[in-house]
Amino acid sequence: MNSIKAKLKLMPDKNAEKSPELLFSTAEEKEIILAIGEAENLTSGEIRLHISREADKDALEKAKAVFNELRMHQTKERNAVLIHLSLGSRSFAIYGDEGINQKVEENFWEKTKDKMQEFFIKGQMKEGLINGILDVGERLKKHFPYQSDDRNELPDEISYGE
Repeated sequence: MNSIKAKLKLMPDKNAEKSPELLFSTAEEKEIILAIGEAENLTSGEIRLHISREADKDALEKAKAVFNELRMHQTKERNAVLIHLSLGSRSFAIYGDEGINQKVEENFWEKTKDKMQEFFIKGQMKEGLINGILDVGERLKKHFPYQSDDRNELPDEISYGE
């Protein structure tokens, strides 16, 4: 399985721990959603961001569960990616579907994780997510280039959960 998890080196705002929807302003949320669209314009892959409050024992297992709940495995090429941010356990995971895992090297997501972590350490959550999302699009385009008949198979908005 070509997925990765990491600890956030950032203490989220106390309000965000109460409700993940309060982590970003409406304008910041729009910036993240625009980044998802921009990244998806590079690749036929699909990208989603899910933010939860729950303290997960294993961010990667939670990401896999959310991936299935969001029906991300139903893309035509099985090339969807979920970035799952767990505020409660201060961790995040990048989970790619089996179509991706069949084509990429074992540590495919390491660079993306490291790039995101650099921003998170500085307290720049939005910037870390945007840079990670854009990196996912850039990295996927080699294996899953954008096609002229490509359609957006999954919603771009951020999903939230407990």
